Amino acid sequence: MASRSRAVLARRLNKAVAPLATAAVARMDRDLPWFRELSARDRAWIGMVAQNGIASFVDWFRESGPEPKALRADVFGTAPTALARVVTLQQTVSMVRTTIEVVESQIDELMGPEDGAEVRAAILHFSREVAFAAAEVYARAAEMRGAWDARLEALVVDSVLRGEIDEAVRSRAAALEWQSSSRITVIVGHAPEDLRGDETGPQRVVDDVRRSARQVGLDVLGAVQGDRLVVVLGGVEDSDKAAAAIVEHFGPGPVVVGPLVDDLLSANVSARAVIAGLRAAKGWPQAPRPVAADDLLPERSLSGDGHARHQLVSHVYKPLLASDRILLDTATAYVEAGGSVEGAARALFVHANTVRYRLRRIEQLTGLSPTDPRDAYTLRIGITLGRLLSSD
Repeated sequence: MASRSRAVLARRLNKAVAPLATAAVARMDRDLPWFRELSARDRAWIGMVAQNGIASFVDWFRESGPEPKALRADVFGTAPTALARVVTLQQTVSMVRTTIEVVESQIDELMGPEDGAEVRAAILHFSREVAFAAAEVYARAAEMRGAWDARLEALVVDSVLRGEIDEAVRSRAAALEWQSSSRITVIVGHAPEDLRGDETGPQRVVDDVRRSARQVGLDVLGAVQGDRLVVVLGGVEDSDKAAAAIVEHFGPGPVVVGPLVDDLLSANVSARAVIAGLRAAKGWPQAPRPVAADDLLPERSLSGDGHARHQLVSHVYKPLLASDRILLDTATAYVEAGGSVEGAARALFVHANTVRYRLRRIEQLTGLSPTDPRDAYTLRIGITLGRLLSSD
């Protein structure tokens, strides 16, 4: 068909744009249940989109030659952002299909059988281009939403680490589908080494962590900060199992698990412990992976963590001191004797069985077994700190 003939047909089609759009909206209201559930404002807005789409077809038909040109995503005019909020991609496809069916059903009446066949062939090509354009719109919207969510998630994690948690931060977390109101822990380790120079790598790692955490029913927030990966987990019943579910996504080196806290507003307590633990973990090369921040109390206290020092004094020195100093003296004698029951008994002028009995009481009071080398080391550090920090 000549360009002049196309121009003539396009002028005739242009006169029918408004009636066709009205008919399309009426068909949607009749055949699409989701359309009827929309507000009057949204339905009117979609009617404008339908009219804009038909007008775009007329322009496209007028300008297309023997080789029809590709259609750009701006066929939706100002719709892309709002359209992605109001209806889903599947609903958009239904809307486009309905509009095209209405146009096809009336094209012969408007153009006549001969010209109608030509226009109908053009509609088939146009509908394919519209489908690609719709996919492009939703892909772009998803990409923008993903980028925004990533920035929001990084902001929430940073607030947790800084201890700047308030109701606004909790609202942001809820926008990221965070639902847990209790049993929360923070886990920190080094990020994978292959992220350097990879712009999408950090978000890919966080997405991998999220998938693994959700498989075991946990809420998760995560972010890569420089060379470290920070993860906040909610709904945790067992810290060890929760950490084991995601530890594979961390890079080489220690992975530190913070203590459980009651809610997101208290998550900075767990975060503070794991940051100090990660800094001090190199002092215990044989530490398990993952390792609890509380298991690193000796190294944390030696590296300058005041909270760890006071925790050791409260959990080790003060309970022993409260037992008329007998257990404190026994623990001191035992560790200074190199873990020898007989040596401690000689130093204390008591029977060896008396020392063994007291060692069991020490374990009951502190949760630390003096016969275990690691626990004995923790006891020694705790007792030393207690003496240093004591006001007596």
